[in-house]
Amino acid sequence: QLQLVESGGGLVQPGGSLRLSCAASEFTLDTYSIGWFRQAPGKEREGVSCISSSDGSTYYADSVKGRFTISRDNAKKTVLLQMNSLKPEDTAFYYCAADPKPWCTVVDDSYGYWGQGTQVTVSS
Repeated sequence: QLQLVESGGGLVQPGGSLRLSCAASEFTLDTYSIGWFRQAPGKEREGVSCISSSDGSTYYADSVKGRFTISRDNAKKTVLLQMNSLKPEDTAFYYCAADPKPWCTVVDDSYGYWGQGTQVTVSS
């Protein structure tokens, strides 16, 4: 059973940066497509970014394009989400999700494995 653990969240001022990590407990993630999602209080869960297992292609939501970067570190069995130029509207609980499929999506019901999430708060 694949288990995912997110880390790297915290409190940051607007314009700051954070790097989230999604780690697998026992398995490498290179055969899984990975998605990052977020949910703010009172809002629906939103797909932020994803990376495909087949060719490493990536997707970013318009709201984060140019500010967030998703990448793999297969040796460390992690997927990273580098978040720069953070805005207060980026405040949310962030989750990573994995599925053994070749192409990633930001449709949350297409992922079979989820981490417990990490809080990101952007505030002065």
